[in-house]
Amino acid sequence: MKPAGDRRVRRTRAALRQALVELVLERGFHAITVEEITERADVGRATFYAHYRDKEDLLVGIVRDLAEDRDRLLPAVRQAHAEGFTGLPVKYIFEHAEQEKPVYRVVLRGEGDGRALREFTDLICAHAEAAFRTRTEQLGVTPRIPLDVVARAWTGELIGLLTWWVENDTGYSAAEITAHLRDLSVYGRVWATGLAPSDAPGALDLTP
Repeated sequence: MKPAGDRRVRRTRAALRQALVELVLERGFHAITVEEITERADVGRATFYAHYRDKEDLLVGIVRDLAEDRDRLLPAVRQAHAEGFTGLPVKYIFEHAEQEKPVYRVVLRGEGDGRALREFTDLICAHAEAAFRTRTEQLGVTPRIPLDVVARAWTGELIGLLTWWVENDTGYSAAEITAHLRDLSVYGRVWATGLAPSDAPGALDLTP
């Protein structure tokens, strides 16, 4: 059983996070103050500063809480490392974003100085690179493009798609958008458009 103090800490931090997210979506990060956050959360200023240095630290803390709650955010990452890109970890990201849409909107918009978004991006990128690296080593293949480049490109694609998905009523479920991203990753953009490689925009003219 966890001590009551731990539960109080979790409740306090949850209240502060919720207050920050609500206020940011209402007025923007730079327009709000710590006093307004504590008032909305019904928490004293001293209590706020016992947990966070400032509102920027609270915003980054939201991403760090997601990272610490790894089982909820990426419950199948070990399976993905063992089996290649199943799409399952990505599906959990979209499902988690669906449950916590206001939080993801704040993070993905780059509110504050963008540090929370950078931390979130780095978290996803690290997992992607590990998955690609483990799979290539298992199969004994040599990457054609450095894996840090591959992971960054893939992460950028995921972040862009996730941002669009949480900000709009796209009509795509978490499972559907994951399947599209999986096929795009496995088969490539040219395949996705239905074009032949020689028909793709930017293709080299190899005709003698």
